Amino acid sequence: MIEAGLVLEGGATRGVFTSGVLDYLMEREIYLSHVVGVSAGSCNAVDYLSRQPGRTRDCMIHRGKEYDYYYGLKDFVKERSLLDMDMIFDKYPNEVFPFDFDTYFKSDMQCEIVVTNCVTGKAEYLTEGSDPQRLMMLCRASSSMPLVCPVVKIDDVPYLDGGLADSVPVQHAIETGPKKTVVILTRPKGYRKKPVSKSTARLYRTLYRNYPALVETCIKRNEKYNEEMAYIEALEEEGSIFVLRPHMRPVSRLEKDFEKLLAFYHHGYRMMGLKYHSLMEYLEK
Repeated sequence: MIEAGLVLEGGATRGVFTSGVLDYLMEREIYLSHVVGVSAGSCNAVDYLSRQPGRTRDCMIHRGKEYDYYYGLKDFVKERSLLDMDMIFDKYPNEVFPFDFDTYFKSDMQCEIVVTNCVTGKAEYLTEGSDPQRLMMLCRASSSMPLVCPVVKIDDVPYLDGGLADSVPVQHAIETGPKKTVVILTRPKGYRKKPVSKSTARLYRTLYRNYPALVETCIKRNEKYNEEMAYIEALEEEGSIFVLRPHMRPVSRLEKDFEKLLAFYHHGYRMMGLKYHSLMEYLEK
């Protein structure tokens, strides 16, 4: 195990890029000591600690409808969710694509899962060392996108997608972890988020009227994200962190096309292969 931090951005199905990167590393037994994952990055993070190459890929990419986790309109109205979160965070880990809880909980690596507290509107960096159900609930909360997924309560605290408050927690990783930091992004260099539209802002205010701090965080998310990207690019330029990002157009965050998802996964795998020696040089210097 190498003493270094690993920061994993989310992006829903764009996370297949990250799974390709991590599969390449796991095949070569490269494990970093501290991992922090956001949204889909949290799912990649736990599969990295459980040492299960291919698991995140298999959860996200499949041809048939049997394990499809997208709801139709009728179920969306009934469940108030676009995604079948019970399928993803209960049936998948316990039946379909078994998650190795034993290996995860025995690992000496540290894993933090980023969630957004709906009451405070701030990011929290949570861990779980023994309870399988709570671990999956943390991943579920971290991955629960606003507007299309319901709020998740853990210990009676309401949470949503960690990316709302801290999309790429590099500063947190640097302040709390080892000196070396590796960042896996799911968008190409130079990407910046645009401000939310007035209609989307109205939706936030209506749906989350009981959580005014969350509404403010959602509306100002682009500002926070863009500041983080500028910060990351500055650190990358001076060589103090190692960043890997896609060099092709990413898939959409709710992509369903099998071939597109598989291509983006293989792109992540190939990019890590191309940058592997540079990564090792960074970690060893």
